[in-house]
Amino acid sequence: MPIRPTHALAAVAIAALALGLAACSPADDDAASTDTAAAGSAISADRCELNKAAGTINFLTGYQYQASVSILNIIAADQLGYFDALCLDVDIQPGTGDTSQNAQLLASGQVTITSVDEQNLITAQDNGIDVTGIATYSNVGLEILMTGTDVTDLTQLDGTILGQKGNLPPAVGAMLTNAGADLSSIQQVVVGYDPSILPRGQVDSLTGFISNEPNLLEAAGEDVTVWRPYDFGVAGSLGSLAVNNEFAADNPTAVEDFLRASQHAFDYCGKNGEECVGFAADLSGEGFDAAHNLKVWTTEYNIVTENQATDAPIGLIDVDNVTAESGFLVDSGQIATAPADPTAYFDNSFIEAIYDGTTLIWPAP
Repeated sequence: MPIRPTHALAAVAIAALALGLAACSPADDDAASTDTAAAGSAISADRCELNKAAGTINFLTGYQYQASVSILNIIAADQLGYFDALCLDVDIQPGTGDTSQNAQLLASGQVTITSVDEQNLITAQDNGIDVTGIATYSNVGLEILMTGTDVTDLTQLDGTILGQKGNLPPAVGAMLTNAGADLSSIQQVVVGYDPSILPRGQVDSLTGFISNEPNLLEAAGEDVTVWRPYDFGVAGSLGSLAVNNEFAADNPTAVEDFLRASQHAFDYCGKNGEECVGFAADLSGEGFDAAHNLKVWTTEYNIVTENQATDAPIGLIDVDNVTAESGFLVDSGQIATAPADPTAYFDNSFIEAIYDGTTLIWPAP
């Protein structure tokens, strides 16, 4: 994932409320055969009015307008007219990568829906920040460790130098321990954000994000091995979304249809990644690396689809994974005591309402 600063989040500007959308009308036969906003305008008048009454949904991204799952598909849902088709008024604002601050803004009502991974949501609840998880795209976490291709077993890293960005991600530390490596023998050094230090031999291993540094190195012609904590029994999450509790209680159809539109765009962007990345590029402006962001999207989309349970819809939160993450947070010292029921912090009812089995219901009833 592109560089995620760890400094405190700067003040996030929330746009003023937008004007209400015009009432939706039934689509004609020709329009209904296309994958456009018009195809979704068969939403019932009653549901349309409920969604319009919810007001502006302020969505804060996890990190800028990066082409990640739970960011790009939401940008695309807006640009493709899917939110309009469901009578939703969505205002998208870029986050800085500090998802703990995202949770605080969410609880305060300054933000309606935002990206907060499952572990950070459990930690937020431990700190008295009451928000609810409503979707997770994958149990495969983003944090990884990279090595040269000569490393075939993580125990080979004993006595070597590991580069990290200020702290060793707990999931990576747990992976090394689970793999039988002697973590105490590995010298950790703080490094910058240039992953080429790994192939140059300045470090023997390097932490990173699964969709960022490996793709940057590949583009530079460098071959590395990626080690995922998920493959070593460490619980994680990718593409998680959380909602303000009061908004969800007052506007359940709006939450359902926000997810419905973003899921519909997820499917669309799976086949039209370049077009969707173009939407993010337009929002980001100069300096946006479209080629790299397309690789970010493709990598994360493939992770979601390749690791998806065949009997569960995309976005459904795995409650067993949530319980495992809670235990991991205690074991790694990130929270002192496991909550009595960490699954109570998550609500699958919104995802369940928009699917018939594993088929997304589009448009809304």
